[in-house]
Amino acid sequence: MKSLNCRGTLLDLSTPKVMGIINVTPDSFYDGGSTQNIATILEQAETMLKEGATFLDIGGYSSRPGANDISISEELERVLPAIEAILKQFPDAFLSVDTFRSEIARQAVEAGVSIVNDISAGKLDENMLKTVGSLQVPYIAMHMKGTPQTMKQHVDYSDLLKEVTYYFSERIAAAREQGINDIILDPGFGFAKNIVQNFQLLNQLELFDLFDLPLLVGISRKSTIYKTLDVSAKEALNGSTVLHTVALQKGANILRVHDVREAMECIQLTQAVRHNQEF
Repeated sequence: MKSLNCRGTLLDLSTPKVMGIINVTPDSFYDGGSTQNIATILEQAETMLKEGATFLDIGGYSSRPGANDISISEELERVLPAIEAILKQFPDAFLSVDTFRSEIARQAVEAGVSIVNDISAGKLDENMLKTVGSLQVPYIAMHMKGTPQTMKQHVDYSDLLKEVTYYFSERIAAAREQGINDIILDPGFGFAKNIVQNFQLLNQLELFDLFDLPLLVGISRKSTIYKTLDVSAKEALNGSTVLHTVALQKGANILRVHDVREAMECIQLTQAVRHNQEF
């Protein structure tokens, strides 16, 4: 059974879970600027929790291609008030912090966050793995090459699946060495990967079962969807639903999404199909 220990609560991932995205940034690719005040953040959090999200992912650093770099202090000023406000209103909520900086991770966990979600799997901050190990919280390790500012230049692979698999094996070993017990793998759709590579990764997602770790898929409303369909990110909900369904059929345990209700419906229906097959 795949599970996570979140602040003493054991969460069973045999039924997939949804992670709702709350970007407290002015420049995220889909919802940048829409959650810039606490009232709006709380409204979004309440909606997502009511619709069935198990986790809320709070991010204060836009990781879209070419996004501006910001200081640690500015990132803290964005995420800490959001974290504190959400947990004051919804004390039982499981929050993750979307950051590659160990200082942000430390202060966020001290403020009540349950999970650290790192797009660099510890490669952009040499103190990250040690910090998460000391905090004893689950850790999402994503595959990426370069930085958010340079990743579009790093899409050359001799063998994509082999390189991502090797990357995870090395990162898992490094994380275990620092005492991190709960590790979630994120293949990093759109991060140092072009559209063809994203589809290749999704098509062979079940290969990552070899690690026997929970798998998170974050493909919601990304350019792989809207560029393929020749629509905008705002028009990419149906496409997101299709690819979420594929991801669930191939073993995804957590869907990181902008649209919680629709993702929950994907889970409910794919589970119904799976259980019907078992009888």
